[in-house]
Order: sequence, then structure tokens, then C-alpha cells
Amino acid sequence: MDFIYPKNLRFECNRCAICCGDTKEKTRHIIMLESELQEIQEQTGLSRDEFCFEVANKQPYMFEIKKIQDGKCLFLRPDGCSIYGFRPMICRFYPFELRFDEIQQKYMFTVTTECPALNQGKRLTQADFRLLFWLAEKRLL
Repeated sequence: MDFIYPKNLRFECNRCAICCGDTKEKTRHIIMLESELQEIQEQTGLSRDEFCFEVANKQPYMFEIKKIQDGKCLFLRPDGCSIYGFRPMICRFYPFELRFDEIQQKYMFTVTTECPALNQGKRLTQADFRLLFWLAEKRLL
């Protein structure tokens, strides 16, 4: 499958956790697929109601992770994400998003400019985006 991706972009997560909760500018919605919900349940032993709720009109995403009082993800700890190894796809993609461009008839990776780790670290290549694209294909199909 063909896709468009941002060229000449550097990124390496600095673990600032801005993507793990609300900011003054943005309310986060950490949405997930049913398969991701099931994996979190299996790995943590938590029931669905303990960590998420159903959402409508966000297909194929059907659930949203709950937040604690300060607007941060329920799974965020002082030392980082407690479900990092099996975190939802939306978390794995940040600061990128994959959308289908109707005009070009191709998938397109876009990037949010709010992430402070942009333009730091390694230069991303087509192979890096191909891995993300493969993950989307695997989880969505």
C-alpha cells in the first residue's frame, strides 16, 4: 500500500508524557480498538470498567482510556507508562496520525507540532513510517 509521509523529519521520544494527558490547549482522547482493550485486560487483570469506557462515532475505535483527576492517562506513572509494551496504537503513533487522503487516493501521515521531541533525535525514513503503516494494517484488518 502506498502512503505519504513527512520528509526530513527528526523524532525521538523524550518521554515528556505530553501525549499522555490533557494540556491547556488540548483535551486528549486515548482511544483504542476492541483488540487493544482485550490485550490490556489480559496483561493487567483489570476489568473493562476499571480502565475505559465505550465511545460512539469513532470507528474503528470503540473505547477510551479513563483519566485520573489531573487529566492524565490512568496508566501514566511517575516513571512512565505502565502498559508501554502493549499500549494502544494511538499511543504508538504519536506524534503522527494516519489518514486517507481522498484527493490523492493515498494514506498520509500527518504530524502534530505540539510534541517537544520533534526535530530531535534520529532522522525518520520511509522504513520507519512503513513499520507504523504495517502496525495499522495488522491491527485494523
